[in-house]
Amino acid sequence: MKAAVFEGLGKPLAVRDVQRPVAQPGQIVLRVDWCGICGSDLHATQPGVFVVPEGTVLGHEFAGEVVDSADPAFRPGDRVTALPVNACADPACQALGRCKELLGILCPQNRITGLARDVPGAYAEMVAVGARQAVKLPEGVPTRLGALVEPLAVGLHAVRVSRVALGSRVLVIGAGPIGLSVTIFARAAGARAVAVSERNDTRRGLAARMGATAVLAAPEDLTAAFADAAGGPPDVIFDCVGAPGLIQTCIDASRPRGQIVVVGVLMNPDTIVPISGILKEIDLQFVLGYAEEDFALVLDALAAGRIDPEPMITDEVTLDELPAAFEALRHPSTQVKVLVRPGG
Repeated sequence: MKAAVFEGLGKPLAVRDVQRPVAQPGQIVLRVDWCGICGSDLHATQPGVFVVPEGTVLGHEFAGEVVDSADPAFRPGDRVTALPVNACADPACQALGRCKELLGILCPQNRITGLARDVPGAYAEMVAVGARQAVKLPEGVPTRLGALVEPLAVGLHAVRVSRVALGSRVLVIGAGPIGLSVTIFARAAGARAVAVSERNDTRRGLAARMGATAVLAAPEDLTAAFADAAGGPPDVIFDCVGAPGLIQTCIDASRPRGQIVVVGVLMNPDTIVPISGILKEIDLQFVLGYAEEDFALVLDALAAGRIDPEPMITDEVTLDELPAAFEALRHPSTQVKVLVRPGG
């Protein structure tokens, strides 16, 4: 089968013939219908503290159809997405059948599908996943939207960890797929004002379509611009970009005893002035990924029609077109969520 393979820093992904996966006990194999390109994939293929090994097949936002099953809960033809969170490799934990502390994605031994060479991802025609991580798509949820469950779950998890409540004022910095997901679920949680700061014209337009009460063109005075748009300072700020200096920007924009939730990934060292946060007693919260329940809640919301993430899909490419589309996303223009259709 074909797959897009990482061949080293500074090199584009290469579409190669690789061995087709076979379902091992407790596994299923999916024909990949759709797979999203994630910002984490871009970060993991450029210089920083974490770079995936050469030979890695990326891709952890996916959905498809079961073609091979070694687990009685799944049959060929089932439509499935999956948490890309793999079982702990610690023998003591494996003996218990699950992580003793239920750390999930936070387990130090965890390997993310598509971000480890020995757990190939879905930039491929087929992908093997553990049946325990697989989740059937409800009727009425197309496989295309099934590939958005993973990034939507990141946004949902960030909002659930935050203090967003009925009547909150929320600032979201960045209107990429994660910022848009945070916007959707912050509104669903009852925030009365969700202002999104974004430099890109296309992404600002999408933020307005997907629930933002105001969009800010990355103003020089973010504090004043937010207050004008929302009627007061932000109760919660979500950093959905991960750029140098942005956490300090959030500290400066926060109200006393406000909360900053860091969702965006920055792979290099950064600097803050701690006293500026101390003087406000700011709650600085980092978040990672999601829990199994977040996937279930996203699927419930999609099945009930309570959320519509379709507008964030701006581009579709084939597997052969993926390497060029991947490199283009390092400096995006009109792209937001790019979906790959490996079968063409």
